Amino acid sequence: MSAAAPHPVLSRLPNALTIARLAAIPLFWWVMLESEDGRSTLAFVIFGVASLTDWFDGWLARRYGSFSRFGRLADPLADRLLIDSAVILLWYHDRLPWLAPVLIIGRDLVLALGMGSAARHGYELSVIYLGKTATSVLMVGLGMMLLLPASASWPVVLFWAGLGLSLVAGGVYLVSVRARTRGPQPQPQVEGPQNG
Repeated sequence: MSAAAPHPVLSRLPNALTIARLAAIPLFWWVMLESEDGRSTLAFVIFGVASLTDWFDGWLARRYGSFSRFGRLADPLADRLLIDSAVILLWYHDRLPWLAPVLIIGRDLVLALGMGSAARHGYELSVIYLGKTATSVLMVGLGMMLLLPASASWPVVLFWAGLGLSLVAGGVYLVSVRARTRGPQPQPQVEGPQNG
């Protein structure tokens, strides 16, 4: 006996959560720009809830088999925009050095080029564990920086650890893409840090 199809509302919920995460980013910018020192409880709540929707929409998609092309493209984009926004705004408030936004935005630009190359060769991206771990560490570190004063150093350490993992995950992905696009055109998917 085949399993019952998921309720239409539940099947659409993952994409709705991704859209909500994208919609929260302008509000996050406004709250942070109004903050005097880059510390804001409201910004922490917005960032924290948006970060949790990343986990929840992925769980719902797997639970109900609700996967779509929009979700595959928009979900990692929402993650990158949320994290990059937090890094830029914390740099703006002198909570992070200029190297932080340079590295994380540079990484995303390089990965975007890699995604284009993979797509041209018929590959689709899938999440690797290292990339998801990096994203989680980055989100926790950045979230704690939004909540705690600048004197709290451990969130900064956590952020740099997450960024390091993220750069390694990006390197693994690019090496995989380079190796596969140079050889015959196989069918398997390329694994990459789609959310990392």
